[in-house]
Amino acid sequence: MPNQPVPITWMPGPALTPNCPPGLEYLAQLDNIHVLQHFEPLEMMTSFETNNRYDIKNSLDQMVYIVTEDTDDFTRNAYRTLRPFVLRVTDCMGREIMTMQRPFRCTCCCLCCPSARQELEVQCPPGVTIGFVAEHWNLCRAVYSIQNEKKENVMRVRGPCSTYGCGSDSVFEVKSLDGMSSIGSIIRKWNGLLSAMGDADHFEIHFPLDLDVKMKAMIFGACFLIVSLAFELS
Repeated sequence: MPNQPVPITWMPGPALTPNCPPGLEYLAQLDNIHVLQHFEPLEMMTSFETNNRYDIKNSLDQMVYIVTEDTDDFTRNAYRTLRPFVLRVTDCMGREIMTMQRPFRCTCCCLCCPSARQELEVQCPPGVTIGFVAEHWNLCRAVYSIQNEKKENVMRVRGPCSTYGCGSDSVFEVKSLDGMSSIGSIIRKWNGLLSAMGDADHFEIHFPLDLDVKMKAMIFGACFLIVSLAFELS
């Protein structure tokens, strides 16, 4: 029948994995995921910022997670791209298996000051911190550190010199701390007019199949800090 919603096909539930935080068993079976931001016509027509929503899918177009922003209307529209936010990651049962939090950072001071650098905390399960993603000041390109729960650097993310290239993808490389080994990538796919005119991004995230599942979750989390800093329309 016309106007019927397209049914969602979920990735089959994986077996329990030893030493894996509940809900991350899906990531343990994957070496890539797609992050698809919902297009919100209201934002385009009125400039009223709504809570962002994302579908997380595997390469078979099966749903893995749903990510929903939980921020009040005033904060979203007063602070726009600088807003603090909470992202809630839910599975096929509607269970919140991960929470990502970006605190407010004052950017009126020097950008190289630690208090001005943006940060994202990743909790899995909610309430249990597994790591942080921290922005680093760089004159030419976006640079981030992926940290463990003790805020010890474990990986680097290095972005392109410009993220505003029309008609081309933007690649953020995930590397070892010494920069010698490539671990994965976060790729913002060019999505035509939706990329140019509205917040409707499509990201591909790649990592080794055998990478520690918590580190996969941290690379996944890094994608959302990159979205908020590099691709949100002000």
